[in-house]
Amino acid sequence: MTLTAHQTCPVPGLVLAPIRPLPIDDVRPSLENALFYRPAHDDDPDIQQMARSIEESGLIKPLILTADRYIISGHRRYQAARLAGLQEIDCRIRPYRKDDDHERFMRELREANLQRVKTFDEAVREEVAAVSAEDAYAELVEYREHADRVDVKVEEIRGTTARAKITEAKLPFLDAIIRVLNDRREFWPLSVRQIHYGLLNDPPLRHASKPDSAYANDVRSYKSLDELVTRARIAKIIPMDAIGDETRPVKLWPVDPNVQAFTHEALKDLLRGYWRDLLQSQPHQLEIAAEKNTVLRILEPLAREYTIPMTSLHGQSSLPPRRGIVDRFRASGKRKLILLILTDCDCDGDAISNALSKSIRDDFDVDGYEIMPIRVALTHEQAEQHGLPRDGLVKAKKSSSNYKTFVSRHGTDAAYELEALPPAVLQDMLHTAIDSVLDRDAFDHEVEQEKEDAAFLERQRRRVLAALRAAGLEEEDHDVL
Repeated sequence: MTLTAHQTCPVPGLVLAPIRPLPIDDVRPSLENALFYRPAHDDDPDIQQMARSIEESGLIKPLILTADRYIISGHRRYQAARLAGLQEIDCRIRPYRKDDDHERFMRELREANLQRVKTFDEAVREEVAAVSAEDAYAELVEYREHADRVDVKVEEIRGTTARAKITEAKLPFLDAIIRVLNDRREFWPLSVRQIHYGLLNDPPLRHASKPDSAYANDVRSYKSLDELVTRARIAKIIPMDAIGDETRPVKLWPVDPNVQAFTHEALKDLLRGYWRDLLQSQPHQLEIAAEKNTVLRILEPLAREYTIPMTSLHGQSSLPPRRGIVDRFRASGKRKLILLILTDCDCDGDAISNALSKSIRDDFDVDGYEIMPIRVALTHEQAEQHGLPRDGLVKAKKSSSNYKTFVSRHGTDAAYELEALPPAVLQDMLHTAIDSVLDRDAFDHEVEQEKEDAAFLERQRRRVLAALRAAGLEEEDHDVL
């Protein structure tokens, strides 16, 4: 049916059903309409004027109803038709019942009133009524991830240094590198070290015409990888942001070009930075301690999901990070401090877990029985289980004070790096460790409460924005609301 000027659909996107007359007594006003729009009364001058028009010309625009006869669009026309004495009223029927799909009903009810001139109070109630806990929570989680994402790309200017072109003989090697990058896309930026261990699963030839140039776990292969990755990034074959260097951080400042841009961002993010402490109901304080910065990006999604503090030890950590762990434990008032520790499997890595626990106990006067260190990774058993290479880039460090003890137990070539584990495997190890010490019922309760918190904050946010609109902070002037 072709819509005429008098049949414009009040709900965008709806496919209109044929018009059919119904007894007016069969039509049911929706109580939800009164939640945020002013009720229609017989003594309302606008309703009286509409009733006179219906008496003279009939009802030009039909009502839209659900299959169980609840009004979606036309509450005021319905009231005017009753006042005019109509026994039947023209309607279009939507193919669902209100109680069967209430979310759809509420959405179409609001869409039917998009063009309506509303009071400030109606506009606020309309915004608040549209908030659901699930949607608000999803927006909250999405905002966190966006806020935590590194969006700024920093590239080094290398001057005019000429680099050799990538020859055809290097293309199979480059293809293997790209496969590793694609397989681990969700963990970008990767370190060159992580690409190195990914290549060892199916070693390519470093030079297609040299059968004896298979990629190996040695310094020569690693240098070839580093050089080819650099050339491929400069040639824009590999994105610059696919590979990072956690040892050379960059600090940027949150500047804005003008106050309008600042206001826009501030209002867009208003009341969206909330994090509920999901571990507050746990009997113990949980902390993640990782030896290396290069694995933090892999561990961070799990730490964020559970809101577990995460500390980079960077080898044998200095006092401030350890003091931070102790301060959080004491502030929590909990019975025990559970340390989930991830280190390389080498001389120092074997000793870090014990050294960290001893320092917390001896340097900060925490009772030993309150500390529960758990070695999540990397152990020799785990390395053997996952078939990690035993020799190559990393060997026991003779300069380490733990060298003799380590070598006597495992040998000089029994050292492994955390980066040798596939990222998903490392995440699984941490997830298993967390689940083993977590009170799941208490955690799930906190997550459900956070959803309600998110809905509450979204309602407050909409109230504030509506109040700002009413106060004259106009959208067309400032482009912020």
